[in-house]
Amino acid sequence: MRERTKVRGWGRVLGALLLAVVAAAALGGCLGASLDDDTPAAGVTTVAVRDNRFDPRVIQVPAGTDVTWDWSGAKRAHNVVGDGFASEVQGSGSFLHRFDVAGSFDYLCTLHGGMRGRVIVTP
Repeated sequence: MRERTKVRGWGRVLGALLLAVVAAAALGGCLGASLDDDTPAAGVTTVAVRDNRFDPRVIQVPAGTDVTWDWSGAKRAHNVVGDGFASEVQGSGSFLHRFDVAGSFDYLCTLHGGMRGRVIVTP
């Protein structure tokens, strides 16, 4: 009888561990989706800041373009932080940044993990 209790106890531990692994994988898949998988939206210059996502996540613009992030549909505060540019934490309004140099510029919201985007600037 004692051996049976040990087996049952290990079964519960393994079941809980398996459930935790599956939940982490599912959450990681949602939050960690690669920006490389997104087709860049060409010619788009405004990115909507929505709750827990940027829309579209990846845009492509020519050098010298002003890109605007717009908070009009956001229900809570976010920011936009990239290499060489950063907005304030805000719940409404907009933020504008000019991209003068060709390259790929990733950005994120530092308040919400997994909320990431990219601006691809062509020559």
